[in-house]
Amino acid sequence: MDNIRFIRQTMERASSFTAVPGWGGVAIGVSAVVAAFLAAGQGNAQGWLTVWLLEALVAIGIGAYSLHRKASASGSSVTAAPARKFALSFVPPLFAGGVLTGALYPIGQTGLLPGLWLLLYGTGVMTGGAFSVPLVPAMGGCFLGLGVVCLFAPVAWGNWFLLAGFGLLHIGFGWVIARRYGG
Repeated sequence: MDNIRFIRQTMERASSFTAVPGWGGVAIGVSAVVAAFLAAGQGNAQGWLTVWLLEALVAIGIGAYSLHRKASASGSSVTAAPARKFALSFVPPLFAGGVLTGALYPIGQTGLLPGLWLLLYGTGVMTGGAFSVPLVPAMGGCFLGLGVVCLFAPVAWGNWFLLAGFGLLHIGFGWVIARRYGG
């Protein structure tokens, strides 16, 4: 029994995290497109930030639900070793983004937030994606590139970079992931 347990654990550690939800990514992208247009209509930085923070909560909810649903449908667990590795690589950059948001907003540096969010999200997707299907780190690389361009573009374009990243990249990659790797 110890040998069987060892073999099972070894295989689990070597496997990749395949429960990345493609249709969930599409839904996250659609909600981000809506958020971008709502945020563009805000008259001040506080309103803009509030819309995007609410969008982050909506995206987390969609992601958690669709991840759990895809994992259940495939018979895998969201607490298995590959999922834990994905989460342990994905969450720290998002945490850093939250801390930087809390530090930059009070000093009026909201113009940096879109680029930083895209960079840090891309970092999380890329590092977490190292334990997933090859398309996931590629998506992270696209977010990284978009974040770099955003940081050097006019500040007024930041909201539209967020639409391109969190909206269009999620929709495009989500659709491809759903078609190639299932829902």
